[in-house]
Amino acid sequence: MRIMFVSLGCDKNLVDSEMMLSILRSKGHEFTDDEYTADVVVVNTCCFIGDAKEESINVLLEMADLKNEGNLKFLIATGCLAQRYKEEIQTEIPEVDAIIGTTAIDAIASCIDELVEGKAVNHYADIDEKPVSGVGRVLTTGGHYAYLKIAEGCDKHCTYCIIPKVRGQFRSVPMEVLEQEAKQLADMGVKELILVAQETTLYGKDLYGKKSLPELLHRLAQISGIYWIRILYCYPEEIDDELIAAIKSEEKVCNYLDIPIQHGSDAILKRMGRRTSRQDICDIVAKLRREIPDICLRTTLITGFPGETEEDHESLMEFVDEMEFDRLGVFTYSQEEDTAAAKMEGQIDEEIKLARQAEIMELQQEIAFEKAEDMVGKVLYCMVEGKVAEDDVYVARTYRDAPNVDGYIFINTTANLMTGDFVKVQVLGCNEYDLIGEIYHEFTE
Repeated sequence: MRIMFVSLGCDKNLVDSEMMLSILRSKGHEFTDDEYTADVVVVNTCCFIGDAKEESINVLLEMADLKNEGNLKFLIATGCLAQRYKEEIQTEIPEVDAIIGTTAIDAIASCIDELVEGKAVNHYADIDEKPVSGVGRVLTTGGHYAYLKIAEGCDKHCTYCIIPKVRGQFRSVPMEVLEQEAKQLADMGVKELILVAQETTLYGKDLYGKKSLPELLHRLAQISGIYWIRILYCYPEEIDDELIAAIKSEEKVCNYLDIPIQHGSDAILKRMGRRTSRQDICDIVAKLRREIPDICLRTTLITGFPGETEEDHESLMEFVDEMEFDRLGVFTYSQEEDTAAAKMEGQIDEEIKLARQAEIMELQQEIAFEKAEDMVGKVLYCMVEGKVAEDDVYVARTYRDAPNVDGYIFINTTANLMTGDFVKVQVLGCNEYDLIGEIYHEFTE
């Protein structure tokens, strides 16, 4: 079979797609990126917020049209939307031949075999089933970096979030399994591991009785061929001294943390079901910057949450101005059914949400541009991402830049560089969020 994959949503979903691709490749299937020549299309869906849900539905409908035209034999839906709305998909999009739940992705090959045999099949496992692992990966990130999903599900139950209902409770992947996967990725040429989960900071607590992310970092840092290890999705209340010490002591671990905090008003944080106060966040950020002076901190916020007053918004603006996060993204609140927040009074008009989002991003833009200017003159190791066509300019990332969400550094050089190469670069200037530099040559007398 010629199979086309469409992977939507987050990087954790992408890991699931890469595992399914590996399973299919082991069974002799071929892959294509042309929907007109595909025998099977698999859409790995997302439903985290309204926009993601809409995108997933639109892609399924688009592929359904292809099936009706006779070019496509089978259409399969997987991922969070498929888990959450299986009955609706079966009713509203009958062109979908099979649905695979979030904990049954290892059934992808047998599902296709059953469809060929004329069987109508759906595959689901217990939502709290142990995470699928150890099945290999087909990398879709270019090969020089890869995401390592260290856990599945979440126990936090924030009032706005549907994830526990589609991904289950928090379950860590055993450390030896992650070590083996990381070694395999290194053998495939991966130089940067990006650790992801709904929450990375609680890693291992369910398996080992204690938070074990520091130990995992120490083990991964021993793997030959891995040069950078980046940690995403660290809940602030779980960042402790042992984790900070591990980041400081392991040279391969980037001085970079993604810390989703969601708001800066205590009243809204409480309504969100978050486990930190504004002061708690200030304290942990201050400690991180004190212990690791060159750390780059990224965060995300939600604006327009039910009951958010103008005073709450102004409090958030003051907080953003005060904290000066290096990287910051803002989502407008999405009213998701079956969540506690969806039933709250004080739902806010979309226009107000968007206006508040724009205000925060305008403020953060000033902060980000100043941060970029502060980098001028510094010398940094950078990972090459590619070349600007017909110019002697390469695109790269510093340790301060996670792929697809942060900025780049553009390197002016006539040198012949390859994607994944590490080069030492001096920052000469900046263009808004991005940096401009040249190869740094050290001279000794």
